[in-house]
Amino acid sequence: MNLPQQAFLRDAMRILNMTRESFSQRIGCTKRALDTWLLPDESSEFRAMPEMARRFISEILAAGELRARGEGPGSSALRGKEAPPRSFGRLSHLLSVAQFSRESSERLFALADIMQPVARRRKVSRVLEGAVLANLFFEASTRTRLSFASAFMRLGGSVCDTTGFTYSSMAKGESIGDTSRTVSGYADVLVVRHPEQGSVAQFASATHVPVINGGDGAGEHPTQALIDLYTIQREFSRLGKLIDGSHIVITGDLKYGRTAHSLVQLLSLYRRIRFTLVSPPSLEMPEEITQLIALRGHDVEVSDSLARALQGADVIYTTRIQRERLTDESIDSFLSIFEINKKVVDQYCKNDVIVMHPLPRDSRPGAYDLNIDLDGDARLAIFRQTDNGVPIRMAIFATILGVDGLVQGSLREANWAIPETWGPDDVLDIDSLEVEAQ
Repeated sequence: MNLPQQAFLRDAMRILNMTRESFSQRIGCTKRALDTWLLPDESSEFRAMPEMARRFISEILAAGELRARGEGPGSSALRGKEAPPRSFGRLSHLLSVAQFSRESSERLFALADIMQPVARRRKVSRVLEGAVLANLFFEASTRTRLSFASAFMRLGGSVCDTTGFTYSSMAKGESIGDTSRTVSGYADVLVVRHPEQGSVAQFASATHVPVINGGDGAGEHPTQALIDLYTIQREFSRLGKLIDGSHIVITGDLKYGRTAHSLVQLLSLYRRIRFTLVSPPSLEMPEEITQLIALRGHDVEVSDSLARALQGADVIYTTRIQRERLTDESIDSFLSIFEINKKVVDQYCKNDVIVMHPLPRDSRPGAYDLNIDLDGDARLAIFRQTDNGVPIRMAIFATILGVDGLVQGSLREANWAIPETWGPDDVLDIDSLEVEAQ
């Protein structure tokens, strides 16, 4: 696959685990030159990379692959003992982050980079023309449902939707197996969100049509975790950081927060991460997850103090308290001390900290979620995070349906007028800012 220049370079830095500065030194160019090569081709600052440089980088990657074959955290003996589900690939289900190694997730991210111009409405692809997605959401959703639908349609496919139990045959007593097998006769891929943990796996067991887990109760949300990890990588690339050795603070509802469950497991595929887990006393991270990341060699600290936890944090990942899932937990007296707001971030965090949230956030007074007083702050990455949902999910669909190798050759220019940015606080391009600042 002849990758576009930006995707080729990003993929190379991920594989080699290098910052922009170390990568530019390795290939013998200035950092400013590398920055101009990394810009989207529609940017006025974009410069074409010499063909000799591309060949040299390809040789470095080939040599590294020969040395690393069979090694690395993604293929360690520890992963083998965990007996993960079938690896993610063509016509597979996507049920858990356990299906991914570090290498396979980064291959997906390289494909997402190719999808970015389509997600940004600059290019058009029709590689899924004629294919049908069934979006089966038995639990309320806005972002996830629309993001999956947008991703599928931007590749030329069509979408059938159902939302809530009330409007499904399951309200009449139909089994999950019957529903799954029936819908499989109508669609080429199923995305399922269900309030009961393990239910999406039941959908998958009744069909050979690919099933994607859109969230199963308090279990997992694998595609959101992939979006979050991709966002962290892109933010760190801008800041000249690596995920290896970073300090990640995860706070909020860690007991029922399926996005947090999935993200820490993906992050644990990296090296020497310091995890600090902060939550109200009755909403701690499940013990089996903290044990897993500790067994993989990471430092894990459980804390009930934001002030102590945020010292030196590279990422703050905060989640909404999911009151709809609470049983006997008494939390209201604790919530105010766990709010992430501008005062807390200014007082305790580094200037380059990245603040993330899977959304929706509860912006009502007294909710003590991620405060809106951080809106417009460059450290707040929540909308860059949601924007990344479309290219990641496009990459997932393309991989599952076996058209990933066709995307690059299918791209053509979009004909309609689009705004330069999606919101009033957005920047034109996150990479161009770094070039302009130098």
